[in-house]
Amino acid sequence: MGNGVREGPVEFQRDVEPVTARIPAEDNQEKKKVLNSLMSGALAGAVAKTAVAPLDRTKIMFQGESSCSPQEAYRLIYHTYLNEGFWSLWRGNSATMVRVIPYAAIQFCAHEEYKQILGNYYGFQGKALTPFPRFIAGSLAGTTAAMVTYPLDMVRARMAVTPKEMYSSIVHVFIRISREEGLKTLYRGFTPTILGVIPYAGLSFFTYETLKKVHAEHSGKAQPSPPERLLFGACAGLIGQSASYPLDVVRRRMQTAGVLGHTYSSILLTMQEIVREEGLVRGLYKGLSMNWVKGPIAVGISFTTFDLTQILLRKLQRTPGSER
Repeated sequence: MGNGVREGPVEFQRDVEPVTARIPAEDNQEKKKVLNSLMSGALAGAVAKTAVAPLDRTKIMFQGESSCSPQEAYRLIYHTYLNEGFWSLWRGNSATMVRVIPYAAIQFCAHEEYKQILGNYYGFQGKALTPFPRFIAGSLAGTTAAMVTYPLDMVRARMAVTPKEMYSSIVHVFIRISREEGLKTLYRGFTPTILGVIPYAGLSFFTYETLKKVHAEHSGKAQPSPPERLLFGACAGLIGQSASYPLDVVRRRMQTAGVLGHTYSSILLTMQEIVREEGLVRGLYKGLSMNWVKGPIAVGISFTTFDLTQILLRKLQRTPGSER
């Protein structure tokens, strides 16, 4: 009896100690993983958007107008440069950074977390997800980021299509919209944004992850090279943005309606008016040719920057004592 009583606690402690010792280490590892994803995503978004800012501004301006062609796009960029200076091509980029840094950070971090959750749910933990969960993880990540940062996207669109005299700063845009149009205006175009982000983010992440998986299977290499990552990201951006582009046009029209003299009350009515006045292709796909240049570049840079930054951060955090 005496021996049995003494042995029980000893055995219990032996069972518990390794578990309790692992819990802080696992929590710390998870925190590092989330922080790495947030930092990598923020840098990825900032680098990608800054690289294509002049084309992005031109695209937004064309989405609010009645005509668009590559020649007109070139003339608009050149005219803006002559009249407002070189740095005016990046007008609104500060607002873009305020939005895109948290947006990209949340999106990439959420994507990593959703992949893990779906992997656990479908039994693919530690392995690549199958196609449908892969698409769902991307869609959920994009939706999460869009919901949190949407008012900043609205502000950025306003600054891109108005002269600098109208809005002097990001804060000024918020103040004027709140006073003159009401706070709900900050969420104008929110529904088409979410409807567009589901196929866009879903297809973008799905395509990129799929191409990396296929590459690994056929090349025998665990990781693609940076140029290959850029190519995979470009393909992802091309497919994702082409699928969601009409809703992007509708979103921009609704966001900039107040300053361009239009009134759009719903997604369907906005689409109907655009098609009636400008035609199906020239209206809902206006600026798409420019997006086929801008989009693949931006998405390719974004995915590549995220992956390489993740790899670099892991190397910096790895110590000789932690390797097993």
